[in-house]
Amino acid sequence: MLINYSTKELDLLARIMRAEALAEGELGMLMVGNVVVNRVVANCYTFTDVDSITDAIYQKNQFSGINNSLFQASPTTTEKRLAERILRGEYYYPATHALWFYAPRNNSCQSTWYSQPLAGKYKNHCFYRPEKGICHELY
Repeated sequence: MLINYSTKELDLLARIMRAEALAEGELGMLMVGNVVVNRVVANCYTFTDVDSITDAIYQKNQFSGINNSLFQASPTTTEKRLAERILRGEYYYPATHALWFYAPRNNSCQSTWYSQPLAGKYKNHCFYRPEKGICHELY
């Protein structure tokens, strides 16, 4: 287990994974889960006061999925299992060290986003990671 979490936070993680990446399939949802956990683990940038899944998901202006009806409904058993896999430490490239992701309207990833390098793309999502040496906890 990488981080401590409650049953409520497991549900929160499953719900944000669904709300942000349902169209990306299970692998896309797993990658969103990686970003959430990375934000809890990291002690850098705007994530220095993010100490829990709840903090990460509800951090101001971070996840647009919290306003989605998919986030409001209870997670399915499958979605909970996906969240449990992330909380057990599974990582998926290109979200392995990523702290940010977005889905560009034109489906083309910028080489940097908020000055952070592109880690890679999966379906419609572009993932960005800090350079090695900046967020030591992620490497």
